Amino acid sequence: MSIIKKNVPAEYLALIQKLRLIDDTFFNVCFDNNIEGMQLLLRIFLDRDDLVVKRVVTQQSVDNLYGRGVRFDVIAEDSEGKLYDCEVQRANEGAAARRARYNSSMMDTRELEKSAKFSALPETWVIFITENDIYRAGHPLYHVERVIQELQRPFDDGAHILYVNGANREDTPLGRLMQDFFCERAEQMHYKELAKRASYFKAEAEGVNTMCELMEKFGEKKMEEGRAEGRAEGRLESARATALALISLGKLTISQIAAATQLPLEEVEQMARA
Repeated sequence: MSIIKKNVPAEYLALIQKLRLIDDTFFNVCFDNNIEGMQLLLRIFLDRDDLVVKRVVTQQSVDNLYGRGVRFDVIAEDSEGKLYDCEVQRANEGAAARRARYNSSMMDTRELEKSAKFSALPETWVIFITENDIYRAGHPLYHVERVIQELQRPFDDGAHILYVNGANREDTPLGRLMQDFFCERAEQMHYKELAKRASYFKAEAEGVNTMCELMEKFGEKKMEEGRAEGRAEGRLESARATALALISLGKLTISQIAAATQLPLEEVEQMARA
């Protein structure tokens, strides 16, 4: 029988109990390869009892040779070959319209092989589950579709964007699902498919150990980012000290000092005037 590892920080255990599905890390963990759970979500979001999910992956990255890449929270594929990118967004800016557009375009990029016909592109859905009602209109769902304006008919390019209003807590299947997304305690959830998974990572030793390992990795990453910032700040202070020394010698022009220290010309000018 699994036991929780020794020397696990108490704050880790306390934090795990407070995690909810609306929290990015917990969402990814709970839906990793979770076909049953993702099928529940998509059936409710799309109001389709016949939808069958056959594959689910989390944290999948797509590189872009010409610019910014993207990391999808959860990518699911159904039995009809349709693809779904599901993202949780607690901050409104994280669900910006152009981010949805970019995610949609990157889904297309990863799916169309070289020389393949455009008709081979699968139907795609970008789904943002937002903590707030970002459009402030009180709707539980916001569907985004392209239309031919002059004809008032769908453009039918197979790309869909859907915003799920997490502030909706009505007594409906979707409202109850959103209630589950904000539950800290698995026993308070309405849907057993979600409660079972949440309970595994909060109450079972193997699941708790997995969460602790993730937190350790996250902590190490943050520490390394902090060290990198510290090193950069140290280099900056060293460059400023060198610039001051060169200014006091009076042998180089301001532009030469800026070039030598790689400091902005305006900053070196201010230092010279001080």
